[in-house]
Amino acid sequence: MVRIFGFLAGLGFVSALLWAVATTSLTIEHDPVHARVQTPRALALASDGVLGHFDRGQLQRGFKVYKEVCAACHGLSLVAIHDMEDLGYSEDQVKALAAEFTVPSINPDTGEAATRPAVPSDNFPSPYPNEVAARAANGNALPPDLSLITKARHGGAAYVYSLLTGYRAVPADLPAALRPATGLHYNPWFATLNIAMPAPLASEGQVTFDDGTRATVDQMSRDVSAFLVWAAEPELETRHAAGWTILGFLLVLTVLAYLSYRSIWAEKKGH
Repeated sequence: MVRIFGFLAGLGFVSALLWAVATTSLTIEHDPVHARVQTPRALALASDGVLGHFDRGQLQRGFKVYKEVCAACHGLSLVAIHDMEDLGYSEDQVKALAAEFTVPSINPDTGEAATRPAVPSDNFPSPYPNEVAARAANGNALPPDLSLITKARHGGAAYVYSLLTGYRAVPADLPAALRPATGLHYNPWFATLNIAMPAPLASEGQVTFDDGTRATVDQMSRDVSAFLVWAAEPELETRHAAGWTILGFLLVLTVLAYLSYRSIWAEKKGH
């Protein structure tokens, strides 16, 4: 009897789970917003795959796009300024970069809040002192910090790239309920279709790349997406190198173990 009740309880749980999945699927299928949201466009970067590595030239271009376009609204609070040396910048260049920023501090004489010039060991400061100020400056929308944005969004760098290049005119057949309200912009790669951020990369040549690369909207979007992959996982190359070293060690260990087995147990076969 106990087994019968247990079986029925399990069957009931599975049925409830299947019903929930089916209901969720139907809800998604009939959600007019979800039906129009586009999946991220394909984006191939040098850092992709198990053999992935960073293209330093692209990362420097991406950082320039971030610094000159994105940094006005979006922070990079988990990245230290001295980490820019990993992108190929010299120590003097990093010091000069740090001198462009100020960070919160405390006046040692009065104990009151103050600011000081940043040093390379500081993280990149937020463009706003707090969330209230950030919302006040952006129509109550909160610009996200970009340190981990490629980890926090489904699609990663491809999502960022698609969003930056995805601003479109409002389709004529878009229902009134889905049309952007005042201050919003239509972007079918954004979760709600309508985003408060206007197109940050709207025209060619917004940034002048030091290596002479043509700064098209597509190129700038690719480069800053690649940079944000590095910002979220600067140890990617080290992790890949360590992984291959470990795999090589395990392979050699496996071969030695097999040879030892053959040497020790060869005479024991059949006994």
